[in-house]
Amino acid sequence: MAKIQMKNPVVEMDGDEMTRVLWGWIKEILIEPYVDLKAEYYDLSLTERDRTDDKVTVESALAAKKHGVAVKCATITPNAQRVEEYHLKKMWKSPNGTIRGILDGTVFRTPILADGIKSYVPGWKKPITIARHAYGDIYSASEERLEEDEDAYLLVCDKDGKELRRKEIHFFDGPGIVQGMHNTDKSIASFARSCFSYALSVKEPLWFGTKDTISKTYDHRFKDIFAEIYEEEYKEAFEREGLEYLYTLVDDIVARVIRSEGGFVWACKNYDGDVLSDMVATAFGSLGMMSSVLVSPDGTYEYEAAHGTVTRHYYKHLNGEETSTNSCATIWAWTGALDKRGEKDGTPKLCAFAKKLEDATRRTIEEGFMTGDLIPLFEKKGVTPVKLNSREFLEKIAEKL
Repeated sequence: MAKIQMKNPVVEMDGDEMTRVLWGWIKEILIEPYVDLKAEYYDLSLTERDRTDDKVTVESALAAKKHGVAVKCATITPNAQRVEEYHLKKMWKSPNGTIRGILDGTVFRTPILADGIKSYVPGWKKPITIARHAYGDIYSASEERLEEDEDAYLLVCDKDGKELRRKEIHFFDGPGIVQGMHNTDKSIASFARSCFSYALSVKEPLWFGTKDTISKTYDHRFKDIFAEIYEEEYKEAFEREGLEYLYTLVDDIVARVIRSEGGFVWACKNYDGDVLSDMVATAFGSLGMMSSVLVSPDGTYEYEAAHGTVTRHYYKHLNGEETSTNSCATIWAWTGALDKRGEKDGTPKLCAFAKKLEDATRRTIEEGFMTGDLIPLFEKKGVTPVKLNSREFLEKIAEKL
């Protein structure tokens, strides 16, 4: 067959460890035989980020803004142990945090459902989409270690450095730690509009919760901005579609989510979304079964897997041992990017290919062929699940495709 043509490139951000291995196999087995792939390539491996002093991460984000569509492999955010293991110059910040800060978008994460994969929460019948604010909070915070008899203040100055006001955080009568984090009205408003617009586009209710009773300035500002934008810009459209916007405390939201049947968009602050998207993904089956897309106000889309680099499997792979690593989320990153590229460029064959690859992946699982993480979750009358290794799973999908 003649390969499907692309008009414009996607920005390809390669990553680390086992997901980097899967990345290459997905391209080799599932994409390049069918698509004349145009990609502007950036190596976001930890060693390359260290070599370039993290400039490659910034360059990849700017390229995403230029081309409008990006696809990203999972990457390592180094801790002290990783600094030693990889002999790094410093403990570099999260590449996702850097990219999200530049693109100023909202991350939407939705579970990938397949017939036979049972949810750990029996009442969940429909997908729950996590909308994660992708700016600020602890991901760009300033932190400091303090010693005994040191005092920490929140200090506000004007643009020339003149002190305007200060507020004591804590006087340390023993060693401790302090953290300062921020957000902006502009970013919160962008987050709110993204959430309301997305909920309308998928015709699902929007739920949002913070801890405004405790954080009376920081979290309360999120609550107020969401309320103002809903009333002024979205209330009429929501009511016309019969959709609900629910705001309540985040702990109440969590309780409601567990009791629900799903079928809504759950807006979360940055850290909440980081944690709760993993909870939702695992409860629906596996971290390997969660799609993720960063949507920016300027129309930039960056697709990625919602999980990490699968370090344990990577070291087994390096030792020549067989792994059975779930690649669904990484496949969905590629299908999402190709579908959006096709939509933006007016190339329907590319969109159709992306949907067929997703269908082939689902059918492979539904017919009983899957990676090891899904075996304990699979229940389907008349079908006995077969465990495949990482590459065999992709080859089985290729048969369906």
